Amino acid sequence: MREAQRSDRTTSMAKNQGLGHVGVSRRGFLGLAGGVAGAAAVSPLLAACSSGAATGSGPLKFWDMPWGGTAYSPAAKRLTEAYQPATGLPTAQYQQIQWANFTQTFSAAVASNTGPAVSTGGGFQAFQFASEGAIAYADHLIDTFKKDGTYDDFLPGTIEAMKTEKGYAAVPWAIDIRVWWYRKSVMDQVGVEPPTTWPELLSTGKKLAAQGYYGFAAGAGAGQPIGGQQMLMMMVNNGGGIFNAGGELDLLNDRNIEAMEFVRELVSNKIIDPRAVGYTIDNVNSQWKNKKFVMGIDTPGLDSILGDTSGDLLVMKPLAGPHGDKACLTFINNIMMYSNTPSQEGSEAFLTYYVKNMKTYWQQNLVPGLPTLKSIVALPEFQKQKNKVDVIQDWQPIGKSFAAQATELTPALAKIDSGQAISSFAQTMFAGRTDAKAALRTFQDALSALIK
Repeated sequence: MREAQRSDRTTSMAKNQGLGHVGVSRRGFLGLAGGVAGAAAVSPLLAACSSGAATGSGPLKFWDMPWGGTAYSPAAKRLTEAYQPATGLPTAQYQQIQWANFTQTFSAAVASNTGPAVSTGGGFQAFQFASEGAIAYADHLIDTFKKDGTYDDFLPGTIEAMKTEKGYAAVPWAIDIRVWWYRKSVMDQVGVEPPTTWPELLSTGKKLAAQGYYGFAAGAGAGQPIGGQQMLMMMVNNGGGIFNAGGELDLLNDRNIEAMEFVRELVSNKIIDPRAVGYTIDNVNSQWKNKKFVMGIDTPGLDSILGDTSGDLLVMKPLAGPHGDKACLTFINNIMMYSNTPSQEGSEAFLTYYVKNMKTYWQQNLVPGLPTLKSIVALPEFQKQKNKVDVIQDWQPIGKSFAAQATELTPALAKIDSGQAISSFAQTMFAGRTDAKAALRTFQDALSALIK
């Protein structure tokens, strides 16, 4: 769900969805796509996307998602078609894949060997495909990057996040982070400063609530993933998370309970809008635009998504939790290579070209996400975007993934990120009628059934 298709905001959320499959067998893929009917529903798109055989002949197919506004995909197509391979290697062919039903599109295509050789996609997609052998690991390419200096250009922790027991499942290209935002004009009007700790957040939120504003922008309605992400960010900000360090579900730890009790306190003080339980993406957008939402956790491109160029929306410094923890939720979007390719050497060559030339997206301000390369961050065009520079400086170094407190990304994360369990949990918390421990127990039971 990212920028530019159904709505700017809808698509900005979708790219984090690591939707995909658990198995790469044709039966497994078609089951995920809704059986035979699901496969039939996506077949027209697949036919349009799959000219030429995927192995041994034809151009190298690059499937890409709409990561920005309407100008993004034409720019991505131009970048792809400007690729001039070495003699004997395939050219590259660009195909945009919409976020709507992208899981089924990729699943059915890979199962039928009509999929891409290289693609972007959901944040956890590479790990799912890798678990069943559909991914060509990027270890050789990473070694090449180490030799030519490209490896050192990546921001800390970005390449490392792609590592699995069997190798690097993908190459990072963009970062999406959940950060705290605030509206300066309203804060000035009410006479409050941006908080730096959770107690200050509560105090500031009460003062805003007394004036009819909301100090924790939230939404958990249909198609709105931000609420669940906000709840997880509060957990990791307090040293908790969905998993323990060993990768086992551990939602009922003391830090998570403490964090969710704090959320309940925000709800009881009307710092969270009582209607947040049903707020869609458009509802949340509207509340930010009409300045009813004054503080909140959102994407690093919130100002761009809302079209707010006033300078009134600013990124806060990271908040310190009750025990001094500072952390945020991070998604590292990546480019993956598939084992079904006209040429593995060709896939690596194209991906090398793409990584070394993708700076054009940020030079033209086409994507609201953040780059993974230090050299792009240093570009004058990027440095002009103060909020994004602040996010890179203050928030990127403290980012944690959906795997927290573990570190390795796994196929199970896609099910959690895209499933109903996390949205239902956010709705329960925003409703404020269930104590934190009971809500977390229900959440853990749901996730246990989901990823067993």
